[in-house]
Amino acid sequence: MIKRALNKIKKVRFLIVFLALGTYAFLSFSFTDNYFEISKNLDIFSTVLRELDLYYVDSIRPADLVRTGIDAMLTSLDPYTDYIPESEIEDYKFMTTGEYGGVGSLIQQDSDCIEVAEPYEGSPAAKAGLIAGDKIMSIDGIPTKGKNTTDIGKLLKGAPGTSVKLVIIHPGSNASVEKTIVREVIKVDNVPYYGMVSNDIGYIRLNEFTEDAGKNVRNALVELKKNPALKGVILDLRNNPGGLLNEAIGVVNVFEPKGQLVVNTKGRMKEWNHTDLTPGDPIDTTIPVAVLVNSGSASASEIVTGTIQDLDRGVIIGTRSYGKGLVQQTRPLSYDAQLKFTIAKYYIPSGRCIQALDYSHRNADGSVSKVADSLKMAFRTRHGRVVYDGGGIDPDLNMETPKFNVITVKLESSPQYTIFHYVTSYVLEHPTIASPDKFSLSDEEYDKFVAYAKSQSFVYTTKSEQLLGQLKESTQSEKYFDDLKDAYNKIKSDIEEAKKNDFYKNKKEIKEVLESEIISRYYYQKGRIQLDLRFDDEVTKAVDVLNNKSLYDSTLTTIVPAIRPFKDMSMTTWPPVHKG
Repeated sequence: MIKRALNKIKKVRFLIVFLALGTYAFLSFSFTDNYFEISKNLDIFSTVLRELDLYYVDSIRPADLVRTGIDAMLTSLDPYTDYIPESEIEDYKFMTTGEYGGVGSLIQQDSDCIEVAEPYEGSPAAKAGLIAGDKIMSIDGIPTKGKNTTDIGKLLKGAPGTSVKLVIIHPGSNASVEKTIVREVIKVDNVPYYGMVSNDIGYIRLNEFTEDAGKNVRNALVELKKNPALKGVILDLRNNPGGLLNEAIGVVNVFEPKGQLVVNTKGRMKEWNHTDLTPGDPIDTTIPVAVLVNSGSASASEIVTGTIQDLDRGVIIGTRSYGKGLVQQTRPLSYDAQLKFTIAKYYIPSGRCIQALDYSHRNADGSVSKVADSLKMAFRTRHGRVVYDGGGIDPDLNMETPKFNVITVKLESSPQYTIFHYVTSYVLEHPTIASPDKFSLSDEEYDKFVAYAKSQSFVYTTKSEQLLGQLKESTQSEKYFDDLKDAYNKIKSDIEEAKKNDFYKNKKEIKEVLESEIISRYYYQKGRIQLDLRFDDEVTKAVDVLNNKSLYDSTLTTIVPAIRPFKDMSMTTWPPVHKG
């Protein structure tokens, strides 16, 4: 018996060694094979580049061709994997830190002129007296005519403490003025506004998950809690594209205790697999929370939103989020360049990944499809509610996305910037206005705006006119137009007549945009946000939900039957809290 057992042990040991050697050989061969493929294709690439440089009919710029090749290679993977050359490192740092060296002003292109769109409050530009509508004629002696906003942005940015000389023309004047501005570190607030939106409901706007986002949300809630009437808080993540993963964990930690699972990351390399828990003490784990999201809420925004939903910690209101369940990391390259690439997928507490597009399986034409509804799997929240993977975060309470009429969009946008230029003239006539919570444009003042827009030969094309133009082209190509010409002209004339009333048919939304632009000239971004909240249906809905305890509680506990199978029933064991 003993001898038989020893023989069995020897056989098992031999099998283990054999398998280990086989695995090593396979991995070695695989590594060698990959190394050969890389070397071979790099040699082909350099040979092609050398041949082009020697014999192509026109002179080439090798650096441009290589950059095109790198960009095309990375685009074939996913849109989040990027090559960052040394010349673009500062822009990348700004995306992660929210800081840069410069004068602190937004600019826009108006015809062949660059003008100040909005100086940041307290920035060097604002302190030097720059205002919205200022035309920038030259920067350090370099004329701005013919240059775009990217060119001008590079000239305005620079090391803090250095100076830049601008020649500008103020609105309402033809005389040029010289301004010397000392650049500073410009920190764009990731929490540009927080305050009370009703007697008892607080509001926090988070624009990006740059450095200190968690700290700033935490501080905002601490300030709001000084109001003894506070009974609920709105966290606005609409159009927040995301940012740093650790800041998303920090924001969750404001509302959840230490040791709570927020996200698991899983990649091809084991060292990139990671479990992230809330690291510190929360501010408030019981206050009712409403999170606002839309299709522009992505990445870190979805980690926060999804975690709060999975933990039934708050009600999600708005429209479905973007659907980015991928994690990126940067690696240094030669010549001070960086490679930002996708290293893992992330999974929120219920176990789901909300990535909407499957970049690993492209269609024959190279396009990428969304995860089909039939392939989405069901998961459970802490209270047993059903949630799904593969397509962003579905709000608990869906709301329609407000859409502006085409006339409003055209009044606000280039190339005419009609609203912007009218407000520039309005400011010259009104040294002061009421505060954001009280300001309102009178009907008489709105009539003045309409008259101004018409005097500027404001034109726009409606969707109806576009379709009518397509109809004309089709009927002409099919030889029907002569028979339909009278009917066509009648419809065209009727549309033109109906358009005459567009300024008043869409008065409410045009007036809101107009008032928002006016407020920003006197109270900057904070004032604009404060005024816009007065017209915000999703904020109004959030206030109503937070003030209705039975609705709030039922939203977080009502279980609706799943329409898809569950991925892994073991993931429904709650709560997933890790002590440490």
